[in-house]
Amino acid sequence: MSRIQTCFQSLRAQGRKALIPYVTAGDPQPSMTLPLMHALVDAGADIIELGIPFSDPMADGPVIQLAMERALAHHVSLRQVLDMVAQFRQTNDSTPVVLMGYLNPIERMGYEEFARHASESGVDGLLTVDLPPEEADDVIELFKHHGLECIFLLSPTTTLDRAREICTRASGYVYYVSLKGVTGSSALDVTDVAAKLEKLRTVTDLPIGVGFGIRDGASAKAVAAVADGVVVGSVLVNEIARHADQPERAREAISAIIRDMRSAMDS
Repeated sequence: MSRIQTCFQSLRAQGRKALIPYVTAGDPQPSMTLPLMHALVDAGADIIELGIPFSDPMADGPVIQLAMERALAHHVSLRQVLDMVAQFRQTNDSTPVVLMGYLNPIERMGYEEFARHASESGVDGLLTVDLPPEEADDVIELFKHHGLECIFLLSPTTTLDRAREICTRASGYVYYVSLKGVTGSSALDVTDVAAKLEKLRTVTDLPIGVGFGIRDGASAKAVAAVADGVVVGSVLVNEIARHADQPERAREAISAIIRDMRSAMDS
């Protein structure tokens, strides 16, 4: 059983939901990523989504776009991201790590080399925003051969028939984008999310994580009531940017947010 499957199974047995924070690797500087990852786990994170820096992050709003630019200013590459995960694994062998990003860096490295290196580094899953599931069968087979879960996005405009097709190819969990727009959007309607998830559960038994628009303990708790996991990104990345020159303050700031969300979700 994979780390991701073990994580959701354990949480389900406890009657709890997964808290899944996102940070961009190498933001604001490479030396901060590993301490930030450990700080997230210590504050209550269950799974970490680690962003691969890319110059054209089309699904992301300005907060994460700027994080990508800060990381790229330090020339953070995909190989360095994998090295960061390997360093994380030296002291944490249980928390799942999912890489989130875009296809170009992986294509440039080569699918086989990436899959092998990612598996050896301790990566558990991959979410590539611009990889169409219907065109990904060979890639999915390769990644699964190397023990990598293939996580796909579902959106409010995804039809139920297409959601069924996507979920047959997905593993680990699926990521439901709670609203139309880019990361950092604020118009979260939990009633709409609940209605959509009810339909999605008729076509998949995979855990469903929900992201976009989750900013605080109250919104995390509301989403946790209807989803299997809560994905939070922009609010954390924004705090990292605010304290870019103060690593300890950055760790304290994101830890406080995650602790608040964890407490609200578990209450």
